[in-house]
Amino acid sequence: MPSNQNVQGGKAFGLLKAQQRDKLEEINKEFMEDQKYQDEEDLPEKLDSFKNKYAEFDLNDQGEIDMMGLKRMMEKLGVPKTHLEMKKMISEVTGGCSDTINYRDFVKMMLGKRSAVLKLVMMFEDKANGASCKPEGPPPKRDLTSLP
Repeated sequence: MPSNQNVQGGKAFGLLKAQQRDKLEEINKEFMEDQKYQDEEDLPEKLDSFKNKYAEFDLNDQGEIDMMGLKRMMEKLGVPKTHLEMKKMISEVTGGCSDTINYRDFVKMMLGKRSAVLKLVMMFEDKANGASCKPEGPPPKRDLTSLP
């Protein structure tokens, strides 16, 4: 499709998302070639998963997750956070130097050894999607002596 053609609505959005995914794929290639992450298990699958998650919550399509994107992410995961909690999460991921989370910071957080709150929430979501945590059947019978 020629770039000088005026597209609107869904086509423009589709082109924008395709360009965004291409940019994220280029960054993924950098991580694949980085010696620091060579020993990471299933790295291509993890990076692809991170790319899809990140693209889903990058609301402004600028390549960064801002406060509203993070708010949407937390609400979708079922753990709504206050404004201050989200600012703390962003600060923790970016090292306090930005008000938005770029893709490189996001991948470093997810692959890193530090346990950022956002990383824990994302990992919890993946586990929750895989199996149900709710016990089966009726709750066990209890008497007054077993209560604290």
